[in-house]
Amino acid sequence: MLVKLSSSTLKQAHWYEYVVRFVLGGLATVAAGLIGSHFGLAIGGLFLALPAIFCASATLIERHERRAKEKAGFSGRRRGQQAAALDAAGAGLGSIGLAAFAAAFYAVVSASITGAFAAAILAWAMVAVSAWWLRRKLRTTSSRPQPERGARSARGWSFLP
Repeated sequence: MLVKLSSSTLKQAHWYEYVVRFVLGGLATVAAGLIGSHFGLAIGGLFLALPAIFCASATLIERHERRAKEKAGFSGRRRGQQAAALDAAGAGLGSIGLAAFAAAFYAVVSASITGAFAAAILAWAMVAVSAWWLRRKLRTTSSRPQPERGARSARGWSFLP
């Protein structure tokens, strides 16, 4: 699956799905604030770094992919799971980039705040893109999941069990 930016996906979501994302994100932020006020700012900051809306996003991605396959007359359960798993992998790679952002900002902030932001953004971009590239190069073709039964692949129809 190729990574690409598409504004058409914004039209696929219902308004209440965005509400769920924002409410869960807000609740996670409030919980991090409560944890921070009780256990200290350093511990609260760790929880604030938590991808607050990841769970809601993963379930919405799974649902959209499953519905799209079901509209075509196929079982979309596996496709939805694969799409959510791909999103989780991207979140993990983004988290590695976020750690690089924090380290670069911490290292440079005493000299210059503007420089710290510039260095942190550059570190995040370099690490996240490198992690994505490395994951893409290291994955093996034998570990690719088989297409769903009756699913159309690039090579034609597949009716694997």
